[in-house]
Amino acid sequence: MYELTEPGTNSRVLVCPERGGIVTSCRLRGIELFYLDQATFEHPAANIRGGNPILFPICGQLDGQSYEWNGRSYKMANHGVARTSAWEVVGTSADGEASVTIRLTSDERTLESFPFAFELLFTYALKDGELHTRQTYRNLSESGAMPFYAGFHPYFAIDGDKKIAYESDATKYLDYNDNVVKPFEGSVDLEELVESVCLLDPKKAEISFPGAAGARVRMTYDGIFKYVVLWSVKDRPFVCVEPWMAMTGELNRQEELVMLEAGGELRANLTIGCDK
Repeated sequence: MYELTEPGTNSRVLVCPERGGIVTSCRLRGIELFYLDQATFEHPAANIRGGNPILFPICGQLDGQSYEWNGRSYKMANHGVARTSAWEVVGTSADGEASVTIRLTSDERTLESFPFAFELLFTYALKDGELHTRQTYRNLSESGAMPFYAGFHPYFAIDGDKKIAYESDATKYLDYNDNVVKPFEGSVDLEELVESVCLLDPKKAEISFPGAAGARVRMTYDGIFKYVVLWSVKDRPFVCVEPWMAMTGELNRQEELVMLEAGGELRANLTIGCDK
C-alpha cells in the first residue's frame, strides 16, 4: 500500500498497485469519500467492490463476454484487464504535491483477450485537498491503431437515501433496467434498480452530488469521458458515479471506439474534490 498525505488539508489517499492499481481510500478535508467492502479487497481472487477501480480497455460488459476483431473472436471479462492486473510503481514524489506513478504494460495474459501492446501510466497526486488521476495511454504497437474506451468505477459512500440530486447538465439517460431513454431531471433513485443508468448528453465534463458526512463530492474530467454511469446495490451505503469514454458493449458495436494510432499516446485527467 502507498499512502499520500496532505496534513494541511487533513487529506489522505491509499493506493494498492498490485490489486489493479486501485485507490482504496480517499479522505479529503477530513471526510472519507469512498466506500470499500474490505472482504472483497482482502480476497485475492475477488473483484474489489469499493474504492476506484480502473476500467481498461473497456467499460462495462460485452455480449457473451466476447468480441470480434480482424476476423478473430476474443474473450474479455467485464471492465477489461487493468483492474485484475498487478501494476508496478515507477515513481513517487513529495515536491509540491504527494504523488505516486504506477505502470501497467501488456503481457501474455492481457494479449489473450486484448491483442495489442500497450502501456498505461497513471499518476495519483494529492494537492490542495483534491485527488488528481493523470492518465497516459500508449499504443506500443508498430502498426495498427489500438481500440479502447477507458473509465473509472468510483464507489462513493453516502448516508441514507439513494434518491440524491446530481448537479449535471445532462438532459436524458438510458435506463438499462428496461432499456428506455428517459428525461433526466436531476435525480435518479438507485435503491430499487438492479442495473445501472447512463447519463447520455452532458455538455460539461463535471458532476457533483452529496456524499457522506455532509460532504459535497465534485468530479471534473476531460471531455473524452462522454458518459457518466450511475449504479448501486440495494441496502449498500454507496453510489457509483462513473466517467466512461463510451457506453457498455462498445467493442461489440464499434461505433465510438477511441482509436489510438501505432506509437501514439492519449493523456487525460480525473479530479475528485469535495466541499463540506
